[in-house]
Amino acid sequence: MWLAGSVANCAWSVAYSQGGDSARIHEAAIVFDAHSDFLDRAVVDGSTLADDPDGAQTTLAKLESGQVDAQFFAVFVPPAFRDYGYAQRSYELIDRMVQEIERNAERIEHAKSVADVRRIAATGKIAALLSIEGGHSLDNRLEHLRNFYRLGVRSMTLTWSNTNDWADSSGDSGRWSGMNDFGVEVVAEMNRLGMVIDVSHVAEDTFWDVISNSRSPVIASHSAARALVDVDYNLSDDMIVALAQAGGLVNVSFFGGYLRPEFDAQYESAIDAAAAEFKQLGARYLNDPIALDIAQWDVEKRIERSIPRPPLSAVVEHIDHIVNLVGIDHAGLGSDFDGMGSAPTGLEHAGMMAALTQALVGRGYDEVSIRKILGENLLRVIAENERRAGDWRP
Repeated sequence: MWLAGSVANCAWSVAYSQGGDSARIHEAAIVFDAHSDFLDRAVVDGSTLADDPDGAQTTLAKLESGQVDAQFFAVFVPPAFRDYGYAQRSYELIDRMVQEIERNAERIEHAKSVADVRRIAATGKIAALLSIEGGHSLDNRLEHLRNFYRLGVRSMTLTWSNTNDWADSSGDSGRWSGMNDFGVEVVAEMNRLGMVIDVSHVAEDTFWDVISNSRSPVIASHSAARALVDVDYNLSDDMIVALAQAGGLVNVSFFGGYLRPEFDAQYESAIDAAAAEFKQLGARYLNDPIALDIAQWDVEKRIERSIPRPPLSAVVEHIDHIVNLVGIDHAGLGSDFDGMGSAPTGLEHAGMMAALTQALVGRGYDEVSIRKILGENLLRVIAENERRAGDWRP
């Protein structure tokens, strides 16, 4: 493991002078974003992937203009869908995403492996991968996990902001002091399938249970460094070191609340002030989870857009911290586009991704290191999960 001091003090000046053409580096790299909430946003505004409505952060046009080669699209089911059926709603959203891909087959293709990603990227199309955001989507049945895999899901966050029936969340009160026995079974089955375990949103006890039980490297798909912003959702240095020692990586989120403490403080204060409004929405849409999701989304995004946004450099600061702590092989990108109302200035949507590469070049990262951050690190972790999977394939 490489443990560094300041990136500015690294002996990268020669490589920097050779790789200063950020546009060339960006075009040559496989740019792979670990988390987009396009599907959740599309439920709210009714748009398709080919549309480009105001405020949309992930669209085909923006992915193409940002030269994003591969994108994990999250399948997120709000907790209000419990009575409707989490798994049922997940299948509906997977079907919707597959239809989006099929309708735009000349521009995007469903990828189910690292080989697929590299092949699709070589054609100039976008490789679309599916992830489940929140293990409650399993409805506590491993057969759903296996069926999700058959449908092309290649990653799953064990929790969302809600503690589920087998794992504690960082955004909720704990029930299991981590994971219960079924949670351990989920981890084992994901390892066997080769599905990447995602620890974004999980409680710290859950994180350590995953590290103890997973035999394949895991990721945080859209998190940041707690040393810079002290929120439970972010990873502590001890957690980042453990993740790296197990071969995994942190894909840095672009959400202001994870990047800068002043944004988080204003956001949490505004959310608390809106408690009565959220309660009223819950009562009004008690039996209509889709309408409730839309109404709550509108309030949350209105609040986020009212707060001054952090600069693009805040993303790089978190990348720097991870690299300095555990080395270049353990940092990646997990934008959370369309899951937030307000991205950093200069990085407002997927079409702006080249600006991040330019910022990394300006920070002194060499081309090989930038390629790792932009996508090669995530491809390595997925490939290792594929390699360690059992012989069973549906």
